[in-house]
Amino acid sequence: MFIKIAFLVVFFAVMIGVGIYCRKQSTDVNGFVLGNRSVGPWLTAFAFGTSYFSAVIFVGYAGQFGWKFGMASTWIGLGNAFIGSLLAWNVLGRRTRVMTQHLDTATMPDFFMKRYDSKALKIAAAVIIFIFLIPYTASLYNGLSRLFKMAFGIPYEYCVIAMAVLTGIYVVVGGYMATAINDFIQGIIMIFGIVAVIWAVLRINGGLGSTITMLSQIQAEGTEMKGAFSSFFGPDIFGLIGVVILTSLGTWGLPQMVQKFYAIKSEKSISTGTIVSTVFAIIVAGGCYFLGGFGRLFGEAGPDGKPVGGFDSVVPTMLENLSPILIGIVVILVLSASMSTLSSLVLTSSSVLTIDFIEPIFFKKKELGEKKKVGIMRIFIVFFIAISAIIAIIQAKSPVMFISQMMGVSWGALAGAFLAPFMYGLYMKRVPKVAVWINFVLGVGISLASFICNMAGVKFASPVLTYFQSPINAGMAAMIIGIIITPIIAAITPSKDVERVEQIFSCYKKTHTVSSKHSIDET
Repeated sequence: MFIKIAFLVVFFAVMIGVGIYCRKQSTDVNGFVLGNRSVGPWLTAFAFGTSYFSAVIFVGYAGQFGWKFGMASTWIGLGNAFIGSLLAWNVLGRRTRVMTQHLDTATMPDFFMKRYDSKALKIAAAVIIFIFLIPYTASLYNGLSRLFKMAFGIPYEYCVIAMAVLTGIYVVVGGYMATAINDFIQGIIMIFGIVAVIWAVLRINGGLGSTITMLSQIQAEGTEMKGAFSSFFGPDIFGLIGVVILTSLGTWGLPQMVQKFYAIKSEKSISTGTIVSTVFAIIVAGGCYFLGGFGRLFGEAGPDGKPVGGFDSVVPTMLENLSPILIGIVVILVLSASMSTLSSLVLTSSSVLTIDFIEPIFFKKKELGEKKKVGIMRIFIVFFIAISAIIAIIQAKSPVMFISQMMGVSWGALAGAFLAPFMYGLYMKRVPKVAVWINFVLGVGISLASFICNMAGVKFASPVLTYFQSPINAGMAAMIIGIIITPIIAAITPSKDVERVEQIFSCYKKTHTVSSKHSIDET
């Protein structure tokens, strides 16, 4: 117990110390929200990766999908690395940085307003972000607190309150720069932590070969075939594809992820950041899902085929017999993952509420000063953390939803609403406002319909409707529909504001002189 507590004390001291160190860089909106757009490649890459992976991944998703798909769940982590990180940086990174600086936008709703010339879009996007980031944030507390209860025997409510207070302190004091530096420290912990945990868990059953052999003897529900959980694509390839798409492509439309590209410092930062974030995702996400794939060796299946104690208990059960030092490492690992994501979410939500909702609605006639804006953001950080903590405590006493469901609803609504209009807004000149509104309605509507059907216990006769009743598959459908219909709507809608749009896209026509080591002279 002394070792575990010592780890926590040092960890919290470092996090708060970084927040105090960065307070001087958080005096205006640009510094508080974007770190003055001067964040280097390693900090940006780790900020992207640690915001991506949290206790939801380590406890919720790894537990549930490792149980469902076995070793094939590793594909989810690889999809996160190559689609959610590598491809995202290449497709969105540079264009996001250039256009958002050209438009002088600090948030995604502000981008929608200036790109599509609509204040209504800005307010609608701000409301969607605020509403759907709350269940996502609540799910972070849930996953972390289960491990704290396993390691320390501390009641759930105290874990939630402690995490909320400590995260709030360093984000309120230090803003984005404190978040980025702490993300880097937390990311290093996550890398070494997941490697150590995988090694320790595999040793329990005699190493990798013996563990895979044991897993191959378990029979999948609904089939007489053994070995499905150790096979290449697992027992449910279509369910696996849905998870890969939502958790990988979904990051392209999440405001807390995309906003990391706003703060990129230079071209070199993009090249380095792409590699670093991809490697980070391979190790952390690939490692989490690979570890979760062995969950059936440690948990007992109930009559319905689900683990006794629920999906969220799978990973804590795997870890409860490790040595005190390794359990301490696990706690710090998941604490790092959760606090980094939580800090990103609350900073995104508070900046969106202040810049895109409070100011345009309540301060139409006078402009807020920089200090007042930052002050309001700090107030909303506290408010957002408090609301999400209360919801997390209430939800913990109800068995209605487990972690991955909460995250699935949030990801589906946000990514379904924002992915297509944001991505096409960077590349296509003819995207009309009506296409953006349709994406907002579809993204939120499909996710809410799935959520309501699940809450009401609706059972569909059609296997297709049953498939899309899952929040994960519903979110995937919302994203894909948006990607398909947006260019179709653009093609049949007359072009408007051609001169304004040309001026926006002129930012890509600027030329830069570079040295020969970066570009070969063809003459």
